[in-house]
Amino acid sequence: MISVFDMAYQGYTSGDPERDAYSVRSFVDAGIPVLLAQSFAKNMGLYGLRVGLFSVVCENQSEAQAVQSQLKQLARPLWSNPPIIGARIVSGVLKNQELYTLWLNEIKKMATRSNSMRKAMVDNLKALNSPHIWDHITEQVGMFAYTGLSVDTTRRLRTDFHIYLTHDGRISVPGLNTKNVEYVAKAFHEVTKNEPSL
Repeated sequence: MISVFDMAYQGYTSGDPERDAYSVRSFVDAGIPVLLAQSFAKNMGLYGLRVGLFSVVCENQSEAQAVQSQLKQLARPLWSNPPIIGARIVSGVLKNQELYTLWLNEIKKMATRSNSMRKAMVDNLKALNSPHIWDHITEQVGMFAYTGLSVDTTRRLRTDFHIYLTHDGRISVPGLNTKNVEYVAKAFHEVTKNEPSL
């Protein structure tokens, strides 16, 4: 068995990058081969720089050399010479204790804020006596929430209320704030109140 992890939000899920790495570390500790795709685009605010890495946990040096050789063959035709500024920013933050501590504090605040916006959204929907159960929004974590809304409902949110989300109902939680969450909840209520279920 080989496990593949996509860690695009390390630290953003719980507010603690160490805690968010638990599953990867538990697989490594159990001796299960791990392939890890990791991004710093969201958790360090480097969206346009597409900074990340691909790690493979190998059993020994010989295997590591063979894997590295294969990965280089794959990487070369894909990007050849990737931009370096994003990697330097991440490296600078991770290697400087003052910057690293600041980043840890900021990522904790980001996760806490997202969770509070999820709660505010659900609380507003409950206050409007929505006929639907919205707890799935607060049970999720991270930057996005899958609302359960249909394609037609998301289209109506865009057309009638200028609320933009993907066709599958995924909404960007950081786009919510104390000034707009009530409006968004009212719009969600308006477009779902007559639907039998989500």
